[in-house]
Amino acid sequence: MQTLVVPLIPKLPLLLDAAPSDTSWVITSTLLAGAVVTPIAGRLGDMYGKRPMLVASLAVLVVGSIVCALAASVWPMVIGRTLQGLAMGAIPLGISILRDELPREKVGAAIATMSATMGVGGAIGLPLASVIAQYSDWHMLFWVAAGLGTASLLLVLGMLPASASRPGGRFDTLGALGLCTGLVALLLPVSKGSVWGWNSPLVLGMLGASLLVLVCWGWWQLRTAAPLVDLRVSARAPVLFTNLASVAVGFGMYAMTLVFPQLLMAPASTGYGLGLDMVATGLVLTPGGLVMMALSPVSARLSAARGPRTTLLLGAGVIGAGYLPLLVLAPALWLVLGSSLVIGAGIGLAYAAMPALIMGAVPLTESAAANGLNALMRSVGTSGSAAVLGVVLAGMSSGTGAAAVPTLEGFRVSFAIAAGTAALAAILAACVPRTGRLQQVQSEDVRPVRASDVTAAMDAAEGTAKHDGK
Repeated sequence: MQTLVVPLIPKLPLLLDAAPSDTSWVITSTLLAGAVVTPIAGRLGDMYGKRPMLVASLAVLVVGSIVCALAASVWPMVIGRTLQGLAMGAIPLGISILRDELPREKVGAAIATMSATMGVGGAIGLPLASVIAQYSDWHMLFWVAAGLGTASLLLVLGMLPASASRPGGRFDTLGALGLCTGLVALLLPVSKGSVWGWNSPLVLGMLGASLLVLVCWGWWQLRTAAPLVDLRVSARAPVLFTNLASVAVGFGMYAMTLVFPQLLMAPASTGYGLGLDMVATGLVLTPGGLVMMALSPVSARLSAARGPRTTLLLGAGVIGAGYLPLLVLAPALWLVLGSSLVIGAGIGLAYAAMPALIMGAVPLTESAAANGLNALMRSVGTSGSAAVLGVVLAGMSSGTGAAAVPTLEGFRVSFAIAAGTAALAAILAACVPRTGRLQQVQSEDVRPVRASDVTAAMDAAEGTAKHDGK
């Protein structure tokens, strides 16, 4: 869903008969909706069952895809893309369901595999969307998305058991409204700052308002009996440093998604651009996503042997190492492909380790909400990456208007910033206490009691009683 409209971005003003400033909301709306919904969906899943919330997320995805498929103007498209963004809560819910349903020895590998699919989906989505957009009507992109969402929804309804743990409780409506307001006030100017002007009163006012609202929200979360996000749990060192590292990893990951296509598609006449079209660009970047999936069992074994802290530390280091050759070598197809493979490997390791660290440090009844907050931190990182690197590439470019192309120095500064954030992620990962692995094992041992477990225990007790003649 995140890469679905990337091939359409240059054509959206013509396709939707709207100004570029309006069509940019097709991207921004999905970002904002996804960031807002992830912690809320996680909390609702912990309270009322993860399966119902997962079903709701997929249903919203299908509806949003159909709205986009039928759209002929910009605002129906924005509404549909907002609904697609609201489906992002499926990610933390799905990861938490793995913890509920699988035996302890299989949880690590399952989390690693599911985390890798996020990269694979984005990597496959780009060339697939490019082919469909190039050789078919662009509405077909969203009909395909609706079909995939429907298939996923039917599989969940038919194969996923009902949630075993539903502690209930009171939903923190005021906390949810405060978080939504603060996040929108933060992420909207970050996304639109280059258009509105970074020193404009609107951007500065919204950033100031977000700071004020989030401070008040934090005060409320610490004092309410049933907070949306338990900040005391989030302040635990394993959770805090993992979330901070997630911001940096999200920054480094999105740098590849944002900068590599521009380098590959830059005209060859510049002397450094490779002159590829969107389909070829997507095919070059696809192997990086597939590497994430291939490394998922390696990541699981490494986390089991050395702990997820080590895996996160290694992943951040590998991401940084993938950017370094681009700082000194002349751009070439083999170089970009090789770097994307290395960076993809690092992302696969890091993304697999972060949920394991989070779930190893929070109670079972808060796993979905904690994973939702971690997903939010990654969204903050990707939003920051888009804003910072967008400014760098726009400021260091040659040509004007649609013909503007980032300079080689602009690309290298972007790669240096991405490598620096990867190094920061490694430092933050090193601050995660080594006890995280022990906490993970202990927390996974504490599982909700299932009806099947009770039945088996009763049958065993009855058999023992008969044997003893009692």
